[in-house]
Parts: sequence; C-alpha cells; structure tokens
Amino acid sequence: MAIYIMMTNLTDEGRKTVKSNPYRIKEVNKEVEAMGVKILGQYVTLGQYDFINILEAPNNETIAKVATELGARGTLQTNTMAALTLDDFINTMKR
Repeated sequence: MAIYIMMTNLTDEGRKTVKSNPYRIKEVNKEVEAMGVKILGQYVTLGQYDFINILEAPNNETIAKVATELGARGTLQTNTMAALTLDDFINTMKR
C-alpha cells in the first residue's frame, strides 16, 4: 500500500458545515475509508492548510478518486502528494 499526504482547505461552504456540525468530519472519514483508503493520521493545522491527512491507499487511482469525490462536493480543496517512508527511501538508494 502506498502512503499519501493530503492537505485540505475548507471552502466557505465547508467552514459553514464544520461550524454547524463538526462531527461531519468523522462521517466523511468513514466515506473515505469505504472508498478503500485507510486514514493513518489526521491533524487540524493553523497556517496554509486547514487539515493534514496521512493516508494509505492501494494505488494512485484510488487516491485520485477520493480527491475528486471530495473536491466535487464543493466543501474543500485538496493537494495530495505521494510519500515514502524513510526506510523505503534508504532502501531505494541502496539499489
């Protein structure tokens, strides 16, 4: 399984939703997991992004589907990066 870092920003509509129903975030997490993605970590951040999510997915296609599905709702925008563990990176360099 591949690791991804998904950074998200709420839109105006997303901020309204979270303000009126903060538990909606956990509901969305269940929807993401139903699409085949495991949430390894999730953080609310101050600064450029509202949330940083550490995700595990079987492939790029799955994570692209999640990003598209979430973005199409109009409540958030995503920026997703593939990530390697430090050990995987070191092993790649040794080859």
